[in-house]
Amino acid sequence: MLSNISKPEISSRTRTTLEVSIVMPCLNEAETLAICIRKAKYYLNENNIYGEVIIADNGSQDGSQEIAMSLGARVVNVPAKGYGSALLGGIAAARGEYIIMGDADDSYDFSNLTLFIKKLRDGYDLVMGNRFKGGIKPGAMPKLHRYLGNPVLTGIGRLLFPSPCGDFHCGLRGFRKDSIVALDLQTTGMEFASEMVVKATLNKMRITEVPTTLSPDGRSRPPHLRSWRDGWRHLRFLLMYSPRWLFLYPGIFLIFAGFLATLWLLPSPKVHTLLYSSTAMTIGFQIIIFALFTKVFGMSEGLLPEDRRFKRLLNHVNLESGLIVGCSLVLIGITASIYAFGIWGLNSFGSLDPTQTMPIVIPAVTCLALGCQVIFSSFFLSILGLKRQ
Repeated sequence: MLSNISKPEISSRTRTTLEVSIVMPCLNEAETLAICIRKAKYYLNENNIYGEVIIADNGSQDGSQEIAMSLGARVVNVPAKGYGSALLGGIAAARGEYIIMGDADDSYDFSNLTLFIKKLRDGYDLVMGNRFKGGIKPGAMPKLHRYLGNPVLTGIGRLLFPSPCGDFHCGLRGFRKDSIVALDLQTTGMEFASEMVVKATLNKMRITEVPTTLSPDGRSRPPHLRSWRDGWRHLRFLLMYSPRWLFLYPGIFLIFAGFLATLWLLPSPKVHTLLYSSTAMTIGFQIIIFALFTKVFGMSEGLLPEDRRFKRLLNHVNLESGLIVGCSLVLIGITASIYAFGIWGLNSFGSLDPTQTMPIVIPAVTCLALGCQVIFSSFFLSILGLKRQ
């Protein structure tokens, strides 16, 4: 079956150390596992690459383990369920300097890994396959994934993170083991594919991509992928790893829009609309605080890389400066409230004209709310900072 496969031209390397580990996650892949292993071993042998084939089994019950062992592959049993869990187990067990990971459903050609190996030898940390450049054969990818799911999620990923990858979810990719292990990947499901790209990008690793052909799945059963559930998990992960887009930018927009609307509404009789502009500023400020909390927590837990500019900002946004700003806002709010109370007193504490008092009361309450938020947020940010140090 493999006799017609062309032999890639790759210079031989010394065989004193294991160079490449080909890792395949597996859950009941008996129909296609054998051809994938044969192609992978063929490639290694034909190109004089000292390597191994690892099957990261996630609890198969169809004899996949026996098939793998009979063909000389190393089986690593991974009890924790999930695509990401299986790959994490396989990566941890790999002995090669480089790792090629790919699905065991015969949709990727393990007999043609030349471009991946060359890029890895050139010093790249992560080499992504790109199915849209390499070609998607008829029936290989559902239209929902081809024209909506993958382009949208990849577009969002490239918007949120400055990544050069044009196909965030290609299942065939190569990487240096030490580089990817250093990322401390955590996700256990299908979003593992996005986490690897995002963290590698945030840590400024050398990333490139090569064209990859996607063939129809060779299995008779449906794939493990669940379009809407796994798509949401990818989107959720992308948003959670970008505090700027999830919190900071929406917060800045709300504060800016609310402030401009407040300036426009203060001299007008539309006092009830003033409540909405004031609320927009309060909500916007709270969202920005969430961005700070998320960034500090992510850095302290190793989820996000160190950011020198952000750390310099924290040197100025400290507890003492926060208390000064917060107390000043509270004082302004109290002063304005006393002034409004005086106006009410001049009217014998009776009925008031809303157009006369609301332009004073609403900003006063806004300052009180923002001041309290600044004070207590400063304390909480200091607590997170202590943990971060």
